[in-house]
Amino acid sequence: MQILDGKALSIKIKNQIKEEVSRKKDSGASIPHLCAILVGNDPASETYVRNKIKSCEEIGFKSSLFRYESSISEAELLHQIDVINNDPDIHGLLVQLPLPKHIDVSKVVEKIDYRKDVDGFHPMNIGRMAKNLPCALPATPYGILKILEEYNIETKGKNCVVVGRSQIVGSPISILMSRPAYPGNATVTVCHSHTIDLASYTRKADIIIAAVGIPQLIKADMVKEGAVIIDVGMNRIDDASKKSGFRLVGDVDFNEVKDKCSYITPVPGGVGPMTIACLLLNTLQATN
Repeated sequence: MQILDGKALSIKIKNQIKEEVSRKKDSGASIPHLCAILVGNDPASETYVRNKIKSCEEIGFKSSLFRYESSISEAELLHQIDVINNDPDIHGLLVQLPLPKHIDVSKVVEKIDYRKDVDGFHPMNIGRMAKNLPCALPATPYGILKILEEYNIETKGKNCVVVGRSQIVGSPISILMSRPAYPGNATVTVCHSHTIDLASYTRKADIIIAAVGIPQLIKADMVKEGAVIIDVGMNRIDDASKKSGFRLVGDVDFNEVKDKCSYITPVPGGVGPMTIACLLLNTLQATN
């Protein structure tokens, strides 16, 4: 079993971006500028945005953070997005989710200029992705592709089972894994909450991508020998031995599965760091 070290790969990618930014500065070209919108004060969102801003500082990007109270109206938020869309100095825009219930997430995503949509959620980018055209890929699926590339994991003709069908991970990665490219050309099955006998699918999989948000759902008896495991889950479970009172686990029972698979992403330190790295890659691309 080999660990797929997303943390190390994310550092490698950030260093490459940092070098590119340095060349841009030397040539007088525009420096990538990432803008984040944070509505309310959700603790997890605060942490995610802080990490994104910190990453921008580390690699030489410009960054801006616009904070709004959770009481902001949908119309006002959409107006603020329009203002950023029309600012030529800002190359990438992300709106941190979740949003308050009175705001329609779809309207917010569609309001963002697709050329500045570094999360890769805009329908224009999703459509271009489905057509295998150049676009900003959703950051987490993009991170999965980068991990598979880095470790030269064969995907052509492989049986890939995606557990989860969210618009953020499951659905887009299923499209990307079946596209005529590398990584891709896999035979993809998408499983979800209505799938009967999940194990009957995962046992046949050469590659399992677990992105369903259920702690340690995938057990050793659900995995065939030598399978590649990509665990996207990030779940908190109680742990009295930790100062925080909890620990993070994935959708795969790592301790059970690790001796049966050929490759596996750890949680934390696997797919998570790659999401931010690929967000930065999308921002760099939006600048060019």
